[in-house]
Amino acid sequence: FRFYLPMSPHRICMVSDFFWPGFGGVEIHIYNLAQCLLKQGHKVIVVTRLYGNRRGVRFITNGLKVYYTPFQAIKFPPGEVTLPNFHLFLPLLRTILLREGITIVHGHQATSNLCQEALFHAKTMGLATVLTDHSLHGFADSAAIHINKYLEGRLCDIDHVICVSHTSKENVVLRARMPDPTKVSVIPNATDTTVFTPAQSLKYNTWSVTECLTIVVVARLVYRKGVDLLVDVVPQVCRAYSNVEFVIAGDGPRRIQVEEMIERNSLYDRVHMLGEIQHADVKHVFRRGQIFMNFSLTEAFCIAIIEAASCGLLVVSTRVGGVPEVLPEDMLILADPNPYSLLAATTKAIQRVRSVSPWDFHERIVAMYSWDEVAVRTECVYANIITHPIPTLLERVHIVYQRGWLFGKILVFLVLLDFLLWRLLEWFHPREAIDPAVDFPYADYLLNRDRLLKQARNWDSNRQPTPRGRMLSGAL
Repeated sequence: FRFYLPMSPHRICMVSDFFWPGFGGVEIHIYNLAQCLLKQGHKVIVVTRLYGNRRGVRFITNGLKVYYTPFQAIKFPPGEVTLPNFHLFLPLLRTILLREGITIVHGHQATSNLCQEALFHAKTMGLATVLTDHSLHGFADSAAIHINKYLEGRLCDIDHVICVSHTSKENVVLRARMPDPTKVSVIPNATDTTVFTPAQSLKYNTWSVTECLTIVVVARLVYRKGVDLLVDVVPQVCRAYSNVEFVIAGDGPRRIQVEEMIERNSLYDRVHMLGEIQHADVKHVFRRGQIFMNFSLTEAFCIAIIEAASCGLLVVSTRVGGVPEVLPEDMLILADPNPYSLLAATTKAIQRVRSVSPWDFHERIVAMYSWDEVAVRTECVYANIITHPIPTLLERVHIVYQRGWLFGKILVFLVLLDFLLWRLLEWFHPREAIDPAVDFPYADYLLNRDRLLKQARNWDSNRQPTPRGRMLSGAL
């Protein structure tokens, strides 16, 4: 049994380039963590970038307020992120934080420029800061060298860092040259086990009742997700087993490579491409299969693995990053990231899957992973960092100056410039002139949710819906 002390409510701002309507592990993590923290009585807002015509302030599920800031993203290998805004983001961020009365700024993903700049400015304003890193990066290539140096400068005076696996923790400590590894905690991802469930018809059965086997792949079709391995392994499995089919969900620049593989091997009736799908439809894709395959070349923590296992699928994955920490050995078959090892692991899975009980897998995932547990452990981090003394300007200068004879001087200049701009904003636009935002009445909303949903449906049926009307009714 675990006993937790009740936490005082915090006012939290989550910042990242990656959020809804984007789709990925970071977006899922931010959304579910925010919903659980709202349920615990905390105030949570999200600050993200511009998404198409989605800009300004929006309210989504359960009154979660999202600020879509007017910063356009461009495509980089880590994903679509904003360009560095340097100190131009400070006036807007300061206004948001003061309006909402924020006490903790929680950034997500080390490669997000918006996240890193928000943490830097928040530290200047004397707020508590925490970063959750969701990815692994190398040390040798030029891009990794620049990212690691940038991360070193940003994390040297942050209050706390959260990683999603122990492998990710070691990676961050080494990349950022963290002087105090105790400032890094491990809080894994989770999944909504009430959504990802096997079919009810399999309640007391195993996969032995299924004649044909379907192997499911759900991933972005990019190099990092192992598309090169996929196109080598799929034809070999289809040649070896006539009763096996593949369902591939996802899109990306490497999709043409998969389509060429299907055409070259005449697998039109054995490999089904679904393209890009909504996250709400992922559970239906998993329920079509018995085995889930993950070909990733690097992975800090793969949420799709526990989503698939929660739907009763046996998992085959490459042995990379934090994947071996995700599931026990009887639920996860690991292989080296090469076609021969993956083919052997797939053969082993096909032989073993007939004895798997989907609902037994689901119940075990329920016991292992919960977003409520993630939220409680994150609350403990918040309770710890909120008690830290606010460092003075001289203390911050001393910390960043130790980062190197040249790099340290650059960081000192940036810290002093940011502090100067912040003081000028305090003088030209004093915080007393900024109107506080009204908090969303979360408790009252929960008490009247069913009535509000009924009114929203009646309102939608009695008038021609507009994009804003659809958004508001969807949020309710």
